[in-house]
Amino acid sequence: MDYNHISFADVNGGWIHCASSLSPWNTHLSSEEYEPDAKTREGIPAASGTNDGTDINSFSQYYFGDPAAANPYHYGLVPEVKVRHDGTTRVVKHYALGRIARELVDVQPDGRTAYMGDDGGYTGLFMFVADKAGDLAAGTLYAAKWQQISDANGGSADLGWIRLGHASDKKIESLVDGGIKFSDIFDVSNTDPLDPSYTKVKTYMGTEWLRLKPGMETAAAFLETRRYAALLGATTEFSKMEGVTHNVEDSKAYVVISRLEGGMTDVPTDPQNDIRLPRNDGGAIYELALERGQKDTAGRWIQSRYVGTSMASIPELLGGWLGGAKDAEGNRCEQDKVCGADNVKFAENMRTLFIGEDTSRRNNNYVWAFNVDTRKLSRILSVPMYAEATGLEIVENQNGFSYIMGNFQHPGDQEQHGLFLGAPGITEADVLTAIDARWDNRKKTAIGYIGTEDGALPGFK
Repeated sequence: MDYNHISFADVNGGWIHCASSLSPWNTHLSSEEYEPDAKTREGIPAASGTNDGTDINSFSQYYFGDPAAANPYHYGLVPEVKVRHDGTTRVVKHYALGRIARELVDVQPDGRTAYMGDDGGYTGLFMFVADKAGDLAAGTLYAAKWQQISDANGGSADLGWIRLGHASDKKIESLVDGGIKFSDIFDVSNTDPLDPSYTKVKTYMGTEWLRLKPGMETAAAFLETRRYAALLGATTEFSKMEGVTHNVEDSKAYVVISRLEGGMTDVPTDPQNDIRLPRNDGGAIYELALERGQKDTAGRWIQSRYVGTSMASIPELLGGWLGGAKDAEGNRCEQDKVCGADNVKFAENMRTLFIGEDTSRRNNNYVWAFNVDTRKLSRILSVPMYAEATGLEIVENQNGFSYIMGNFQHPGDQEQHGLFLGAPGITEADVLTAIDARWDNRKKTAIGYIGTEDGALPGFK
């Protein structure tokens, strides 16, 4: 077996690749996380409270030899990779799914409806409905409106869907290649302009006052997706929205929130303050009920059988945050509860939700298995200190065997997770020395699957 890189030369390079999924038509759906702020690319100052810490100038210098060459609207998209029988690849970037800090795209069984996690602070939940099954090149984009019912056990809400617009990759890409800029789409102020034609919004890009320019609805929807969603009244208060997966038999989707913080708490000064939940640094995993026959907030039919109508935290998977306290080993989350969930996959035959963690509230991150029928939660893997449990994938029956696949990244990387939490009789230096010896001075990781002493697990049918 050998490995070869996938060239992104024909699509202006790749940007901060994050999680991925396998499409129903057997292509690789990647994601470009933390889209660069196109406003600042024009020299307009960043807004107060922005989450954007990207450096498109250095990126541009590296790729193009010119810090000014890269166009921010070429990034923050969905790359789809097709692997041909001869091993060659073809990459297409989808503009029709919008630009967000995308963690993952999860396509539902109809091959048309896709849900997308938007990572960071003050983000949104987005749904895309393609015109044709198996083809993400054109469709309609929606943003969710959280209509809170309860704040107990991580909270619950009804969901409304605000239609942002309909477009094709070709149409949006032509706008980008034609030189469209942020200032062509919006008038913007970082302070209150005292002009009622502007709308105050708070998003991942900070607190701003926006005014849409005439005829720029489509450009705003697909190139400034989160800002436009906030302008139309969608909820942009989610925090650290990570993995998304679905359960075919029960017609449900699952969405991970790594930490309930910031905009997800009660912040009366926020422009909308839709979400009002108690803080929980251990996060929550939400279950979406998917139904057909739904309309958007303007009363138009949504052409999908998998529209999320409600969103509720799963009580057994609510983060075990200790409220700022520590246990005897320095952990800020309980050891027998999920903390900082990140990637998630559902195994249909096993009826089990698999959960990988990425938290700084515990010395080690874990992988968990949660059976949705028995409600039993089991810890099945621990990774080295400061490492993130990543690469989660479930293959339930391949030639009579099943594989719970996974890996970890950045073992011992203090910059990822901050200060050593502490454990009796053990110093951070002790742990890092052991990690260096085992994992090539923190330059090596592991990729594999969970099985038995003899190999893979038996297939689940």
